[in-house]
Amino acid sequence: MVAAARAIESRRPDALARDPLAEHFVRAARASARWPVHPRDVPKGPDGADDPLWERLGGYFALRTRTLDDHLLRVTRLGARQVVLLGAGLDARAHRLGWPPGTTVFELDRAGVLAFKQRVLDRIGARATARRVPVACDLRLDWAGALAAAGFRAGEPTAWLAEGLLLYLPAAAESRLAATVDRLSAAGSSLAYEVKLGMEPAVVRRNPVYLAARDRLDIDLLDLFDDEPRPDTAADLAARGWSATTHTPFEFTRRYGRGPLPEPDDALAANRWTFAARGPLPGPRRREGGPGRG
Repeated sequence: MVAAARAIESRRPDALARDPLAEHFVRAARASARWPVHPRDVPKGPDGADDPLWERLGGYFALRTRTLDDHLLRVTRLGARQVVLLGAGLDARAHRLGWPPGTTVFELDRAGVLAFKQRVLDRIGARATARRVPVACDLRLDWAGALAAAGFRAGEPTAWLAEGLLLYLPAAAESRLAATVDRLSAAGSSLAYEVKLGMEPAVVRRNPVYLAARDRLDIDLLDLFDDEPRPDTAADLAARGWSATTHTPFEFTRRYGRGPLPEPDDALAANRWTFAARGPLPGPRRREGGPGRG
C-alpha cells in the first residue's frame, strides 16, 4: 500500500518524493497488481470527494517519505556513512537517493520480504546508488548479530530509520529495539522513527481512511497495529543520553507546502515523528592527508 502511494505521488507534477521502483513492486504482487499507481487511476470517494485512501493517507505517506529522505541525506552529508533501515520493506532509498560516496545502506526485514524485493530489483535491472546490504532477520527477536555479520561497524556513526515499523511491534519488542540501537550507536548517530500515541477512540476508528482500506483493499489497518500500551521510547532514549524532538506530521505539511492537515476525528492525529541524536552529529570528513593537502 505504501509503495502504491509512492508510485502515485511520483507521477504528480508537484511530487514531494519520486520513487520509480514503487510501481514495479505493486505490479509484481498478485494482491496489488490492479491497484492505482498513477493519479489518473485514483477513484473519487463518496459524493465525488477526494479519495480518503490514496489522497489523504497516500499524501501522508508522501510527506513522510520526503521528510525522512531529507533527514537521512542531512545526516549522511554530515559524515555518517552507515544507514540502517529497520523494517525496510519495499523502501527504495538505496536506489533512488543521491548518497555521499562510501555510504552503506543495510536493509533489515524478514527473509520473504527481502526475497520478493530482490526478485523485482533483478528483473528490472535496478542499480543502487549506495552499497546495499539486505539483512534477513525478525526485528521482534535478537537481530544485532545478523547486522554485525553483514558488516555493520558499531564504532561508527549510523543513521537509523524505523519508518512505519514500531506501530506494529509488541511494546516489549519496541523497547528492546531502542536498547539495541543505543548499544550499537557511536556518538554522532541518529534515529528517526514513527509512533502512534495509543489506540484511537471508536469515532476515530470509523474514519474513512480506515474504512476505505478495509473495504476496497481488504486491509484492516487497525488489526495490524499492536494494541498494547506503548513505551515512551523518546524518554527512554533521553535517559540513555540521546536528545530527541517529536513532531506531528502537520508541522511538515506547513514546511513543505503539501500534505494532510488536521480534520475532525482524524486517523492521523495520533501519529508522531521523532528525531533523536546521540551526541553531536558528525561534521564533514576531512580529506585524506590533512588540511591543505590533496
